[in-house]
Amino acid sequence: MSEQEKGPAPPNGVESNGVSSNNAQNGDQAESKGKLAAAKEKVHKGQQKINDKTHKEPAGGYDATPIPTARDGYTVRFTFHRAENLPMSDLNSRSSDPFIMATLSSALPTRHKEDPAMVVRTPTIHKNVDPVWDYRWVVAGVPSSGFRLKCRLYDEDPSDHDDRLGNVTIHVNHIDQNWRGIQEEQFDIKKRMASKRAYLVRGCAAMLSSNVHMGGHLYISAEVLGESEPPHGRMYTVGETAWIKHYSPMIGRLAGTKAPGSSNGGDGSKTEKYDFQANQFQLQGPVPAELYHRFVEFKPFVKGMFSKAGLRGRILNKALHHQHARVYNFSNSTEYGIVPPRSKEAALQFLKMVHYDEGGRIFTYVLTLDGLLRFTETGKEFGIDLLSKHTMHSDVNIYIACSGEFFVRRLKHPHESTDAPNQESHPDADVPRRPPSLAAPRITRALRADNRQRQRDLPPPKAIFSPNSKNSSTRTSRACTWW
Repeated sequence: MSEQEKGPAPPNGVESNGVSSNNAQNGDQAESKGKLAAAKEKVHKGQQKINDKTHKEPAGGYDATPIPTARDGYTVRFTFHRAENLPMSDLNSRSSDPFIMATLSSALPTRHKEDPAMVVRTPTIHKNVDPVWDYRWVVAGVPSSGFRLKCRLYDEDPSDHDDRLGNVTIHVNHIDQNWRGIQEEQFDIKKRMASKRAYLVRGCAAMLSSNVHMGGHLYISAEVLGESEPPHGRMYTVGETAWIKHYSPMIGRLAGTKAPGSSNGGDGSKTEKYDFQANQFQLQGPVPAELYHRFVEFKPFVKGMFSKAGLRGRILNKALHHQHARVYNFSNSTEYGIVPPRSKEAALQFLKMVHYDEGGRIFTYVLTLDGLLRFTETGKEFGIDLLSKHTMHSDVNIYIACSGEFFVRRLKHPHESTDAPNQESHPDADVPRRPPSLAAPRITRALRADNRQRQRDLPPPKAIFSPNSKNSSTRTSRACTWW
């Protein structure tokens, strides 16, 4: 057969028997490798998504939202003088234990709508229907557009909920340097939402005698002290620098905290007295703008607990409010006091409240956005179960300044660094001041190294706190320079 009869030759590299060529094989291999790489990439992305979800930090913590600005702000001093003709809420004593819970608001925008309101509580005047407080509250940053002051009067009841005796609301539409103010003005106490039990006896007495009147009066003053220091944009408390100590033997037994200075019995045996102390200390504002933290959503139910979303959230929120009220319970044993701001007296009062020089005592604390420092000493289990640094002490507020733990140590060489080789914490031997009354705290090497590392990371210490917390939102050094 001739070459022409055999037909045209197949293309170069292609076999005449129909088997794939080398180029086709290479193409199939490249396609197979591409599919394998795509599958591996898909698996890798899926695994990365799982890892990100597993190791993702919970929402919350530091919030960098800036403070809204305002064109002006004034410092206003409110004085809650006295009340007259309050109802008898306690039928046994035929009297009341009145106090005022005042809330101040204005047209200033807040960083978040969940920011807590400005609130102050006066001391309780026991067994008196004509109480005299003469309590001062100095607030800076009040805008020229005015304010709204709502005063709720309550009867203190440590064993039950406080009965409302009435309320007074004051609206001021404009203030400036020339504002004449309010000079011990009389305001009628509105009985709306007041306790029916409190006014039951008053109503019966008013029916029998024309000399008995149903309504009571509250006397309040307000005056502008001058323009506040810029920047303007928020209100904050600058006085009084007040402190409060709450006592509860029952919680002390649950928490395992004992009262300092336990005495010995007559037979030589030591008598242990359980007592739990919760403390509040109003510092002079403003709180530094960078101290602004939101609760951390470390569990799914936490958000609902703070926002009162859903049935479980509302129940948990109410339960935590109740626990906060039990811990910071007001009663006949509650102590009140006022000290000069940023003074030696204020520092000494704080040291007394933390039982300085009486061994290693660790406290948990919360600093609110208005500079109210709340702190307690608790046992391990009780602190974990009930006294969350943010939740319990803040009364379930969504935003706070900071929270954490601290303990106060006495140093042998107070003017030297805590890392100095000859430095001792709470030394056993006598020092130029006074010896400790109890044994030195047991601080492990790991804890001491951890504290030193934290002190290196913080600015130079100017406060009397020694931070001991793993809470990333704790900024103790700055918060305590206000003394």
